[in-house]
Amino acid sequence: MDYADREHVLIVEDDQRLAELTRDYLEANGFKVTLEADGAKGVDRISSLQPDLVILDLMLPGEDGLSICRRVRPHFSGPIMMLTARTDDLDQVLGLEMGADDYMPKPVQPRVLLARMRALLRRTDGSLPSGEERLRFENLEVDHATREAWLSGERIDLTSAEFDLLWLLASNAGRVLTREEIFSDLRGIKYDGQDRSIDVRVSRIRPKIGDDPNQPHRIKTVRSKGYLFVKDS
Repeated sequence: MDYADREHVLIVEDDQRLAELTRDYLEANGFKVTLEADGAKGVDRISSLQPDLVILDLMLPGEDGLSICRRVRPHFSGPIMMLTARTDDLDQVLGLEMGADDYMPKPVQPRVLLARMRALLRRTDGSLPSGEERLRFENLEVDHATREAWLSGERIDLTSAEFDLLWLLASNAGRVLTREEIFSDLRGIKYDGQDRSIDVRVSRIRPKIGDDPNQPHRIKTVRSKGYLFVKDS
């Protein structure tokens, strides 16, 4: 494969040794990699380069990863994987709320990082199997081919991970999906009983599709089980 045709990964990381080791590993596995160490340049670099995937450190000089993620989301719809040396669950929740698609603690195992990246990119390029390509529910439309959704004809601003979850729930309308099923389908890993990423994403999706967060009628929480996307009556 020509270097220019490789999937492009931007690593925003101020630890030069870690960044270079990660770059070398990813390049050996077929990626084109760009490095950026200054958080203050992060938003502009992501917006201008429009890489296929961003690996974003949480703690950066100039501007932290949470702020970068929040500010860049209106201009970048690709997957963002956030890394941090901190183990605080609040950091994970905040990262997901700012629009990150996945979250990994340091030290990162290269093989695990590569597997998670490939899973994100497979979903983004639409290579996951599906039946119908467009689903309609009253004033809500979800299109798998274009990876877009509309509410009353207005395009909904969704991150890659939010679209994946919305499509999974909508394509299984009328059936309760457990968190175990959702994790297995979307992330290829077992649910550990602690990860709150799915709950955070559901809470972000609800208002975007016109659902009342306090009394949702479209995406319902089924206690001790998971989530139900309600079919039209």
